[in-house]
Order: sequence, then structure tokens, then C-alpha cells
Amino acid sequence: MSSRGSLLLVDNDRLVLTTLAHGLTLAGYTVFTAESADEAEETIIHMETPPTLAIIDVRMPIRSGLELAVWLNSSAHVPFMFLTAYNDDEIIETARVHGALGYLVKPIDTPQLLPSIEAAVARANDLRSLQTTGEQLKSALENQRDINVAVGITMVQHKLSRQEAFELLRKTARNQRRKLGILADEVIKASEVLLNLKKNIKPD
Repeated sequence: MSSRGSLLLVDNDRLVLTTLAHGLTLAGYTVFTAESADEAEETIIHMETPPTLAIIDVRMPIRSGLELAVWLNSSAHVPFMFLTAYNDDEIIETARVHGALGYLVKPIDTPQLLPSIEAAVARANDLRSLQTTGEQLKSALENQRDINVAVGITMVQHKLSRQEAFELLRKTARNQRRKLGILADEVIKASEVLLNLKKNIKPD
């Protein structure tokens, strides 16, 4: 794949697709094409790696580019920009609401398109980086919470101080060559199993 990234062009006009695909390929992008929203979805679903950016015609038969944009945003998580023959304020506002990273009016040639694509790709990369950072932070916070809960359980079970309980868990994880977070999760689950057993045991 090109170092500049991959693009998915979606337009029911084959001439537009062929012309832009040729120009963008020469510009260093890996280009995929689709002539409808349905074909675009199928293309993305079967791709090993999603495209860096989708460039979508707004008005297409059967399903519009706006409908495809909803799917890209909510399910495929693929950044996109719109390409249309209609310079309409309402469409521009709708595109913005749907999360489009750009909006261009046809006819347009590759040299005119490139700056907007480069800006959209840069913005898409920034968004991906923020998403990754957010997911890493969420994972770290959840991991820390599990460790704290496991330490508390170990304190009660073994009558240890917090530091002693933490050191016991850390030593156990190190000896078993496992991550502390994974061991903590197992301690919590084991404690929940024991608690449920006690609840189900009826006194004579």
C-alpha cells in the first residue's frame, strides 16, 4: 500500500471514477472504486485494512452518499469527504452534521482535489490518534480499577495491609509470567464465584 494511504472513491459516474482514480494513483495513493453505496460497503467489509479516506458523491441512485456516510461514521469508522455537482448550502450543512472532513463541488480535476484530500487525510489521522489515545487511557483506568479491587479482596482474605496485598499479587503475577491486570481480573471473578456459592447455600 502507498505511504500516502488508501482512498475509496464512490460515484455512480464511471468517467468521474476513472479520471479521479487515475490521477490520484499517479499522485501516490492506493485507490479503490465503487459505483454505489452498497458496493462501497461490500468493498470495505472485504478489505483487510479500511481505507484512509472515502470520497463520496452525495447524490447516487437507490442509496445516497449521505446514507453511506451514516454507515461509515457509525459502523465502519472510516473518515470521509463529499464530492458533488451541487453547491447547495443545505447539503453542505448536512455534510458537516454527518461528520464530513471536506466538501468539494464537481467538476474538479486531481490537482484541485489533492490539497483537500491531504488536509482531510491529516485530519483523519489526528482523529485516529486521539481515538487510540482515548482507548488506551480507558483501558489503563479499567486495568487500574481491577487491580485496586483485587488488592482489596486479597487484603480481606489474607488479613494483609494494602502494600502487602499488592506485593503478593505482583509477585504472583511475576512468578506466573502474567500481567498483573489479568491476574487481578481472575481474583475478582474467583471472588464473585465464591460469593454466589455462599448465597446459594441454604443453612440447615
